[in-house]
Amino acid sequence: MKKIAALPLNKQRDDRCQKVFGVSLQDLQQQGLTKNGLPAVVWNTVEYLTQHGLTQEGLFRVNGNMKMVDQLRLKYDRGEEVELAKDADVCSVASLLKLFLRELPDGVITSALHSRFIQLYHDPKNDAEKENNLKELIKELPDANYCLLKYLCRFLTRVAEHHMMNRMNIFNLATIFWTKLFSRAFWI
Repeated sequence: MKKIAALPLNKQRDDRCQKVFGVSLQDLQQQGLTKNGLPAVVWNTVEYLTQHGLTQEGLFRVNGNMKMVDQLRLKYDRGEEVELAKDADVCSVASLLKLFLRELPDGVITSALHSRFIQLYHDPKNDAEKENNLKELIKELPDANYCLLKYLCRFLTRVAEHHMMNRMNIFNLATIFWTKLFSRAFWI
């Protein structure tokens, strides 16, 4: 009897699907794949994690079930209805959010601003001046990127407020998320 090997989920994707992962924020807006100005996958995952995950120890540090994450990703890429409360667990949803951010083609912080962010970081100015310059630099992000960054910062602040239970203080969150906010070009 022949064994039939199933293709991994990422190989089974239909190219005719309206992809969500690996698509620019502007393209997601144009395709109507947003909710309240944010990619629907981000809105859904953050809402789920706010309700079910704020006190989960190791939130964002413990990886979810990769098979489940792939299945959720495939559902989003196919445009299928996703019920995270029924189809997933906290760690898998957290992994899905990190995956979405990691696969943004130009990151939340666009590659055009990378060098200016680095320059600002190394600038010897006082903290108050740096903060003002950072605010001005962030305002230069495209609207979709600015909106997403603002939403994520508010959410991560809420996660950090529960650090006594989830063990994710602001430094732990920064360690995990800073690499996901910059585009892949930053790392090459």
